[in-house]
Amino acid sequence: MKHLFIISLFFFSVTAFGQSTKISLTEAIEIAQKKSPDYKANINKNQASYWRFKNYKASFLPQVRLSATLPSYSNSTARITNDQGQDIFVNQNQALFDTQLSISQNVPYTGGSLSISSSLERVDIFGTAKDTRYSVVPFSLNYYQNSIFYNPFKWDQKIEPLLQEEAKKDFIESMEQISLTTSQMYFTLLKSQMQLKIAEKNLSNQDTLFQIAKGRYKMGNIAENELLQMELAVLNSRNSLTTSKITLKRAVQNFSRYLQLSTENLELDIPNKLPLFNVDVQKAILEAQSNRKSVIEFRRKRIEAEKELARVKGSNRLELNVNANFGVSQQGPILQDLFQNYNKQQSITVTLGIPLFDWGVSKSKRKMAEANLDLVDTNMEQQEQAFEQEIYLHTLNWSNQRNFLDTSEKAQEIAIKRYEITKKRYILGKITITDLNIAQQEKDGAVVTYLNSLQKFWTDYYTLRRLTLYDFLKNKKIETADLTYD
Repeated sequence: MKHLFIISLFFFSVTAFGQSTKISLTEAIEIAQKKSPDYKANINKNQASYWRFKNYKASFLPQVRLSATLPSYSNSTARITNDQGQDIFVNQNQALFDTQLSISQNVPYTGGSLSISSSLERVDIFGTAKDTRYSVVPFSLNYYQNSIFYNPFKWDQKIEPLLQEEAKKDFIESMEQISLTTSQMYFTLLKSQMQLKIAEKNLSNQDTLFQIAKGRYKMGNIAENELLQMELAVLNSRNSLTTSKITLKRAVQNFSRYLQLSTENLELDIPNKLPLFNVDVQKAILEAQSNRKSVIEFRRKRIEAEKELARVKGSNRLELNVNANFGVSQQGPILQDLFQNYNKQQSITVTLGIPLFDWGVSKSKRKMAEANLDLVDTNMEQQEQAFEQEIYLHTLNWSNQRNFLDTSEKAQEIAIKRYEITKKRYILGKITITDLNIAQQEKDGAVVTYLNSLQKFWTDYYTLRRLTLYDFLKNKKIETADLTYD
């Protein structure tokens, strides 16, 4: 937060005075991890996972519900069956008031649902003789279970915690992906700025050399062909400068928009090399297996496939549903007299379903679920192998990046020095314009190659962090504080 405050204050000051804003790679990443669109999307995704897990845990807590009808009035003719079993039509002119208070609880050990309720009803009958009737159920205990052979709660207790842990790992990985994306955009802008400086410097040099060449041509020291070649180099340098300005404009707009900056007048620092540290392949693989969401995702997908197979087996061979109720009730015209001499209210229903002949539907569903489980196992094996191979190859590649960077840095120094020497020799008339152009191209290429190597060095570093969720520079796991949205 301290860095962000300083950066924000600095942004204000440079905007006020029209100066460029200096920003480092580390500062850019800190800003992106708090303001970028990817960060906001990451927060939204994590928030959805947080409330999903909250909802799952709350589903195993007692649920209290009050429901009421206030009132239900009807004045119509209805068909009813009398005590003799005859259907007759009667006029109903009445109002119904009812209320019910219930407490329900899912039972994870059995897969059923248990509820306790209490209800009160009042019926007002209108007409020639107004009458009021009450019905009260002070206590009713109900248990319902869809199938005793399949318990979805048991499987949810295995899957939901994995989904929550997977969401936490995914949040950390997404934050590291933001670091990687920011570093890529940072170097894209940095290279655009450097290429613009190169283009401006080259145009200045070419124009100076062109003026010298014109003087030599007038004195007859060089041929017209060399003069034209020098003029062509000036025109090409102008075109290159225009292209560089357009490229820079696009890069700075993308960078500023991603970091939600209020200015496009930015000056980027060239990042230094990281301190030397080694990355052991086996340690990288072990840390990745311990920290990455992919490992949890593999386990979760397999359990989900096992859950589907259990559901198919539990419902396709034998269906057994249980619904039981126990309680007391009373009815009468006087409300105060209803809370005594209760009537028993008991019921139990067991529903049994056995498929005798279904043309192989049950078997085919079971075989499909088994095949899907085998497919998940196969895919998991392949994904785990690809997962370990990616980390193995990237770790080996990282060990060579510093050598590549050192080599390209040395090549840049040599190419720049060679160009300066070649330019002086051309001014003294000791070499041709062709030699000078070659030296310039090699110098420009060496500068770009060094920046590319530096970009590769830093993006590989952040890729290694994202792949393992481990900071090898500090020798500790990459973690974030648990986010709450209450």
